[in-house]
Parts: sequence; structure tokens; C-alpha cells
Amino acid sequence: MPRRTLKITLNPSLGRFIREAQRKAGARTYQGEILNFESPELFLSRLTVLRWNIVTTLLGAGEMSVRELARRVERDVKRVHGDVAVLTDLGLVERTKANGVVCPFDEIHVDLHLGKAA
Repeated sequence: MPRRTLKITLNPSLGRFIREAQRKAGARTYQGEILNFESPELFLSRLTVLRWNIVTTLLGAGEMSVRELARRVERDVKRVHGDVAVLTDLGLVERTKANGVVCPFDEIHVDLHLGKAA
């Protein structure tokens, strides 16, 4: 099984380009996966510091229960459960058949470019 990689990008016009490139590549070779946000504000509203802590705790740790995850990040189980739901919707974590959670990626790269305002 190939190592899974995720590239997180912040680019308002990239969504259409990514979908077209993935369609052309088809299932021939694994190109990695891309999660694009159309603005820094959207990125920061969805991937808060507390949610990043969950991702980094899960990265490479294997499957664990939400209760164990909450213990490791030293937070309330209910709040961690809510953050796991958001991260699952984004595709950063996955639920397992045993109702645990896992980060399926071997590495995550964030690509953020800032430039002078027009």
C-alpha cells in the first residue's frame, strides 16, 4: 500500500484545477491528496489550534478511541468528539469500524503563500 500524503492548499481558484488534474490522472498512479481552502479565513476557521493538536496527536499513532484521544490532548470528550466530526468531514481523520479514529496520512504538507495586497 502506498504511503498516503495530504497537501493542504489555500488558493481561491485552485479547486477547479485540482479536480481536472485528478480526473486526467485517473487511478493510474497515486498523486497524493489535496485539501484546498479558498481563503486563509476559511482555513483558520476550520483548522483551529485545538483541531491541529488532534491531527498531530493522531498522525502516526494508529487507531484510538475518542475518549483516549481526549485524554491525550487533555480536553473534554464532548468537545473532542465535535472536533473529530469536523476533521472527519474535511477528510483529515477517518472513523474506523470499531468506532475509533485514525489519521490515515503518513505526512501532511501545508502550502500557504502570502503576497502584497493589490
